[in-house]
Amino acid sequence: MGPVTPRMWAAGTLAVLVAGLVVYAAVVVPWHRPPAPRADQIAALKEFPAGQLARARAFHEALRPAGYASMAIGLVGALLLGLTPLGARLVTLAGRPFGGHWIAQAVLGGLIVVLVVEVVTLPLAAWRHRVVVEYGISTQTWGAWAVDLVKSYAVGAVIGGLALLGFFAVTRAAPRWWWAFGAAGAALVVVLLSFVLPVVVEPIFNKFTPMADGPLRTELMQLAARDGVPVKDVLVADASRRTRAVNAYVSGFGPTRRIVVYDTMLTEATPDEVVSVAAHELGHAERGDVLTGTIIGALGAAAAVIALYLLGSLGWLLRWAGTDSMGDPRAIALLIALVTIAGLAGGPVQALVSRRIESRADAHALELTGDAATFEAMQRRLGTVNLSDPDPPAWEYVMSASHPSTVERIAAARAYARGER
Repeated sequence: MGPVTPRMWAAGTLAVLVAGLVVYAAVVVPWHRPPAPRADQIAALKEFPAGQLARARAFHEALRPAGYASMAIGLVGALLLGLTPLGARLVTLAGRPFGGHWIAQAVLGGLIVVLVVEVVTLPLAAWRHRVVVEYGISTQTWGAWAVDLVKSYAVGAVIGGLALLGFFAVTRAAPRWWWAFGAAGAALVVVLLSFVLPVVVEPIFNKFTPMADGPLRTELMQLAARDGVPVKDVLVADASRRTRAVNAYVSGFGPTRRIVVYDTMLTEATPDEVVSVAAHELGHAERGDVLTGTIIGALGAAAAVIALYLLGSLGWLLRWAGTDSMGDPRAIALLIALVTIAGLAGGPVQALVSRRIESRADAHALELTGDAATFEAMQRRLGTVNLSDPDPPAWEYVMSASHPSTVERIAAARAYARGER
């Protein structure tokens, strides 16, 4: 028997990571969801005004062509760049003004490859913006929308550029063992972003101000205290400058944790409904759902890096991409193509896990407040203002729904009111 090679170590480590990910998800994800009888769902659906239901469904019908076309074009673009030498040539051209230096290829080449796909799908993003404005969801002018788009690109460019720089620095420093250092680095980046994004990135897109002292703020802080979830403050986000949608969430870890309420919710919803939504979000914090997602994401990122290393043994794949190693910056387009495929394939599983976690948070809100009627009223409010389809098509629900449908949540509230758990 020959010596254990780095590739064998990588394969064994990948197997352990995947097994650990499966076991961890099996233990921490609430696979059993609270009852939401279909009979209650159908009854709730019949109670929606016909005009409101028709408008919500027309809104989603108008959005679907651009959404799915963007997904398809993004996939085709990623495959075209990653599974042909075209992407490698773009990376080479990006580095040429800098003498072909690997840093220029890694950072500028990666950004150009991503930008090509973004530019191709930009008209479809504009189409979606036109639809949400037409249906009264967005309050943004084209100028404000463009500014947010540029901000989004800039944030992505900084994070992506640093990630690529780190990745290819590791592949150059440890050509045989980069998979180990890269996996650890990818996991660490996921953890860091979980802490950094709420504090650093959120303020780029919204202004947050402390909620004024008053009965609602007091009730929200008391709710958090009763739930055993330390909260630093209650903030109001100026969401109305871009949307009429209503929402609230709990953001951050430990000393940075805060309850955030959209200013639109303060004008559209009753105080009791705001409390109901906050109770749901506190459920995520109380059960450590953000930490759970971070751990799953870190394990998945580490496994992905090792899988990319192992795929580097497929000579035909590298030849298609016009490179000879996964550690070569010219392989950037191939890396992006493989990540795109994995993301689309894993989408339904991610959606399923998310729905189970959201269902548990709904149950937590009902237990914490004991107010099924207000919970139901809030779900109707969310569906009405946000133009959600209360009972979306089954295929779309399975593919991408991150939350239970509106009628599912109403049915769960009615089951809770009857004492069903």
